Amino acid sequence: MAILNVSPRLVEQVYEALLSEIIEGALPPNTRLIQDDLATAYGVSRQPVQQALLLLRNHGLVQDAPGRGLIVSPLDVDFVRNLYEVRAVLEGLAARMAAQHNPRRAAMEGPPLIEAGRAAVESGSVTQEIAADMAFHSFLYQASGNPLIRETVAQHWHYLRRVMGEVLRDDEKIPGSIWDEHAAILDAIIAGDGDRAEGLGLLHIARAANIFVARLQAHHDASVEDLQRRHVRRTKRE
Repeated sequence: MAILNVSPRLVEQVYEALLSEIIEGALPPNTRLIQDDLATAYGVSRQPVQQALLLLRNHGLVQDAPGRGLIVSPLDVDFVRNLYEVRAVLEGLAARMAAQHNPRRAAMEGPPLIEAGRAAVESGSVTQEIAADMAFHSFLYQASGNPLIRETVAQHWHYLRRVMGEVLRDDEKIPGSIWDEHAAILDAIIAGDGDRAEGLGLLHIARAANIFVARLQAHHDASVEDLQRRHVRRTKRE
């Protein structure tokens, strides 16, 4: 863990540091979070750590531990499925409206975002890949001309980052295909083809949802099986 410098944005810094470690898998699900240990690791007092943990709990990323304290929340597969169903519709709408209202802007500002995304994949950094993905989709929402799309999705970006991190860490093939799909969406927007842009945008999120939900379900099932095996071994010893 990196030592953080004191600043007016200290709580946000601690929040982002904790979230990054959750995304990268350094703090896996069910890890107990000890405020004193975190404060020492980050070189800060307990207060910003406490406030950052409260924000993470409000966002569903950590939860109350049995007894007392907090743990990293396991991912809720059903919530992820529902979230991506809603996001797919919004993504398609954003792509359609961007094609209708801002094809020239897309032609100017979109290609550098695609290049940045492919560079992030080459870097091998999950954090950079997620940041590039967020930048591309945020641009689509802005180009749509409807601020409510961006505001609606923004409420869940913290959780979406967690989901993407959980999956991207385990699959080297997904990131490249994601940016091929981004490029196709951008091409449709630049061409002013709203129908095609909407279809590709919706399909892109639906495909990601199928992959992510299946992967998360597999992780969940494996965890349940592991717990059952441990219970059987403990029962035999007793």
